Amino acid sequence: MRFLVCPDSFRGSLSSVEAADAIARGIRIGAAETAVEVVTIPLADGGEGTVEALVRATGGEIRRVTAHDPLGREIESFYGVLGDGKSAVVEMAAASGLTLFSESEQNPLVTSTFGTGELMRAAAESGVEKIIVGIGGSATNDAGSGAMTALGARFLDANGHELPPGGGALVDLDRIDMSEFAFPRDRVRVEVACDVTNPLVGPTGASAVFGPQKGATHEMIERLDAGLRRWAEVAKRDLGKDVADLPGAGAAGGLGAGLAAFLDATLRSGIDIVLDAVGFDDQLKRADLVITGEGKIDEQTSFGKAVGGVLKRASAAGVPVVAVAGSCSGDLRPLYDAGLTAAFSIAPGPMSLDYAMKHASELLISLSANIARLVLAEGT
Repeated sequence: MRFLVCPDSFRGSLSSVEAADAIARGIRIGAAETAVEVVTIPLADGGEGTVEALVRATGGEIRRVTAHDPLGREIESFYGVLGDGKSAVVEMAAASGLTLFSESEQNPLVTSTFGTGELMRAAAESGVEKIIVGIGGSATNDAGSGAMTALGARFLDANGHELPPGGGALVDLDRIDMSEFAFPRDRVRVEVACDVTNPLVGPTGASAVFGPQKGATHEMIERLDAGLRRWAEVAKRDLGKDVADLPGAGAAGGLGAGLAAFLDATLRSGIDIVLDAVGFDDQLKRADLVITGEGKIDEQTSFGKAVGGVLKRASAAGVPVVAVAGSCSGDLRPLYDAGLTAAFSIAPGPMSLDYAMKHASELLISLSANIARLVLAEGT
């Protein structure tokens, strides 16, 4: 029997790689002397862990590079090259993410995506043909102006002076100078893992919806939104790209809009990009059972998360799917209606959240062993 193991991370306790390894170990324990094949494909949806998951699943490599954090401080960061050698993957969280500094330092008026642009530049210079950019976990609201600055664009005020970093300065944007822009758009295709559909500006835009998560006050939000609106006007005039209402333009503080306008990037569902990159459909053809999972499974799981993406493809292929999670709650009938066979929590009984998170690996091994015993017994 062939098990296809493809979990997302169990946030706060296990990476997707660690979760996949734990499930695989449990299956082999449960199978005992029964011959089984276990294929692991750790997943991510574009946020933290995407590089590790894709590199592991494709036999690629992680490359360390120097970049700058959202406040311009030099850090050691990374990007991945996939096993085919033709595709790279960048996490903006690795250079422009909230986890890179303290809560007291959060200020989207001044934080910049410059480091993300540095990672993209390094990836492009490695000779790849495609760059996947995961844009989850951002600390920025600059429409990607920092990233494009790292690639050679210049954002100028009415006096011809370059704007300082951050979304707060965009209200003074007068023109965009592309004379030194160096990204090889003719050679490198860019795909953006984006799971939100928010426009760039307005009440459902980047500043209003996501700004508070990055430390923005009401007054900051008004200035940030005005800055993004001005950026969109200038980008339309100087680049010929009208992206303000593009679904996903407001993702990651407008980085979705910036990548679309400057690099002709395609914005797609993060899990679909990942599943395509790891060759999931080919592996699915040879699978008897799929085991997927994440930290929490509830009524929202079917809407864009890793489990929902796996379920959609597996159900269409007629392959049964079992989901495992730290917790299962709410009405799961939409998932069952979509083809999910069963969902299980790793907690075998009452326990604290702290205990479950600290012992997630052993609990997942035990649960997976029981699932394997049940499945193999049904097959006898």
